[in-house]
Amino acid sequence: MSTAIKAKPPATPPKDGMPSMIAYLTRVLKTPTIGAFWEELAAQARDENWSHEEYLAALLQRQVADRESKGTVMRIRTAHFPAVKTLEDFNLDHLPSLRRDLLAHLATSTFVAKAENVILLGPPGLGKTHLAIGLGVKATQAGYSVLFDTASNWITRLAEAHRGNRLEAELKKIRRYKLIIIDEVGYIPFDQDAANLFFQLVASRYEQGSIMVTSNLPFGRWGETFSDDVVAAAMIDRLVHHAEVLTLTGDSYRTRQRRELLAKENRASRD
Repeated sequence: MSTAIKAKPPATPPKDGMPSMIAYLTRVLKTPTIGAFWEELAAQARDENWSHEEYLAALLQRQVADRESKGTVMRIRTAHFPAVKTLEDFNLDHLPSLRRDLLAHLATSTFVAKAENVILLGPPGLGKTHLAIGLGVKATQAGYSVLFDTASNWITRLAEAHRGNRLEAELKKIRRYKLIIIDEVGYIPFDQDAANLFFQLVASRYEQGSIMVTSNLPFGRWGETFSDDVVAAAMIDRLVHHAEVLTLTGDSYRTRQRRELLAKENRASRD
């Protein structure tokens, strides 16, 4: 003899008035912002004669905006930027070589959706790291996961995974990030083992996820950094296949600041 299993009846909201019912429903739906602001917006809707649709849209917009804001904060935190810098804070007047239209296009983060790369080349002190962080922040605001580190720290991470026989697992973990930023390629030379690990990182993301690289060296000198011209060439080939390459020129901002400070001191001494 079979016994039918009765479905558990859905929970019923409390019946002690509309505020309690809405509090219950927003808790079940996990929409705390609606729970916090529905009454305030309802009063505004009555005062301004909103339609039901306008009130609903305003309430949903508040919930979505709050959720996106919290999501952005979390993505910025997990990106491990050394400091949070924005494109709006970058002084473009000191970098005339940078195409404003291209920077504006990259700021939309569409390159991340297409798994394309961005390469920032130029001598030290031009603000490459600031630009990389600024573009990374834009990507987090667009909803993409980002992970930032220096080239030497990326190599250390991969080398530790390799020694623990978990390199493939580590590369798979890194692939979960839509954009990784590799800062300061070229400042520290790598041996052949490190170069091979770096190549595996680039190859594992080829046409799968975006990479942003900053380097003080032109591509022609990457063989010096990676101790192998062949590996460097293969790496560059994969990086630039779907990429925007920005070659920056200009004065180092540190040199410029020092020059401006000396000029100010000279004026002060004459006065």
